[in-house]
Amino acid sequence: MILSDSRILEEIEKGTIVIEPYDRKNLGSNSYDVHLGKYLAMYNEDLLDARKHNLITHFEIPEDGYVLQPGHLYLGVTAEYTETHAHIPFLEGKSSTGRLGINIHATAGKGDVGFCNAWTLEISCIQKVRVYAGMPIGQLIYFAADGDVINKYNKKSNAKYTGRTSMPVESMMWKNEF
Repeated sequence: MILSDSRILEEIEKGTIVIEPYDRKNLGSNSYDVHLGKYLAMYNEDLLDARKHNLITHFEIPEDGYVLQPGHLYLGVTAEYTETHAHIPFLEGKSSTGRLGINIHATAGKGDVGFCNAWTLEISCIQKVRVYAGMPIGQLIYFAADGDVINKYNKKSNAKYTGRTSMPVESMMWKNEF
């Protein structure tokens, strides 16, 4: 079950959903719009290795925007820091973003109960497109969890993306055992 706007507001009031900064005008009928933060990042190497720590270089989006190029992976970040203590958050692109040919995640649209951070975006595009810090980039949708959550993300000893950041975070796949 997806939370409605009134339920999202109730959960914000209770503190089970936190959005910073929060602006009521970004609340839709069953979602909350999030915006592109001011930093992007790109991997330093063309060949990425899942067993190695692939380093990235961060850069700030200029005032006049940044042109994304097809065939490249950009890591972005939401301007909003979020906490979700009792619901399952999903981040989806806005239709206006998709109609510009921008994908905001490759596979990581679902968060876990207990996720507390800004969202790193895995941005790619179909054709060249100029993006701007602060532009609407996606929407958070909250699902009710069926049953008690025993293993919240922010309490897991092996959680890899728990430090609060305003910068995109590279893959931590290399921390897994395989």
